[in-house]
Amino acid sequence: MRPLVMSLLVAAALSLCHATKAAPVSDLDVLRQGAGDESFAQADSPRAFHFPADHGPHPDFRHEWWYVTGNLDGEGHRYGFELTFFRLALAPGAGSGTAPAAPATAPATTAPVRAPATTAPVATNAPVAALSRWRARQIYAAHFAVTDVTRGQFRYAQKFSREALGLAGAAADPLRVWIDDWQIAARDASRWELHAAGADYELTLTLRVMQQPVLNGEQGLSRKAAETGAASYYYSMPRLEVSGTLLHAGHSTPVSGLAWLDREWGSGSLGRGQRGWDWFALQLDDGSALMFYSLRGADGIPDPHSAGTWVEPSGQSRALGSQDVRVEVLDRWTSPRGGRYPARWRLVVPSLGLDLEARPVLPDQELGTRPRYWEGAVDLRGRRASRAVSGRGYVELVGYGE
Repeated sequence: MRPLVMSLLVAAALSLCHATKAAPVSDLDVLRQGAGDESFAQADSPRAFHFPADHGPHPDFRHEWWYVTGNLDGEGHRYGFELTFFRLALAPGAGSGTAPAAPATAPATTAPVRAPATTAPVATNAPVAALSRWRARQIYAAHFAVTDVTRGQFRYAQKFSREALGLAGAAADPLRVWIDDWQIAARDASRWELHAAGADYELTLTLRVMQQPVLNGEQGLSRKAAETGAASYYYSMPRLEVSGTLLHAGHSTPVSGLAWLDREWGSGSLGRGQRGWDWFALQLDDGSALMFYSLRGADGIPDPHSAGTWVEPSGQSRALGSQDVRVEVLDRWTSPRGGRYPARWRLVVPSLGLDLEARPVLPDQELGTRPRYWEGAVDLRGRRASRAVSGRGYVELVGYGE
């Protein structure tokens, strides 16, 4: 439930292709572009999902993303992490999704920590042959963030690239999505690998699949609004066992924990009047999981298209509607960049007997991208029926920093 980076990708696409003049728009207005555009494939009805093929790209659709978040422990330290890849098609039928692997000497485009990346436009006087090698109809972006709880630090980095010269791309057989040396790749049906590095932290993980993908919404069709095209195909893998190393200040720390994968693709997202969302991905210690996104209107009132999924330890799931989950904000945090975010929550699901409190492990887990958003690790405690429960998770907050 995270199309926030569409505005970021549009800006990158313009700098990579050509300058243009246009009326200024809100960052979130960009998310509505493409809805109902019949030149792209549309998420308009339930479909059959096929794995592992659907882990790979869907180039007939305007955009998609691979989103991994998780909580780690190692040598007495606690960490959270996020690694996200976004694909944006600049034109329908763009690319085959099987671009060649990135060369070992591919130039890095990592943005400095706490600063947005910039990409110089292609020179218009370049030889035609050179332009053809660089020409691309797909743009990729990626975000990488680490929450170092013990040290009280949050760091992030971002990359942009076009699908050309092997600099970035996605493939399905086997799964691989990458920009330069950042990547998520499947080694076999039950084992994936992840790698990314910023200025202060480098993360290398093996992800072991513990449950089959869970389809969200109506058999995987997630409707965000009543408008045509305001929907996506959406599945989650809410329980990935992870282990690997985190490199910081020259020291390599063995780490292990749990991660969550979210996958969406479509050609439109937000509806008219929607101004942001709060997204929760919560893993309880009894093996169950809760995903819920609360869409908001301009008045801050939750939208009736808010929805989620409950997953039992067995992997069996059930859909949740806006009426099934009550979210109460218990505290708020003011960003030094402007904007006021929710900072502690109570989530109640009466039909499950579930009453949880989610608390951020650090107040400031805000990425200073455009649009700015808060994405961070949280701790959970509460009750399910008569039993005490606890856990960890991730929360994303969009639309508060504009």
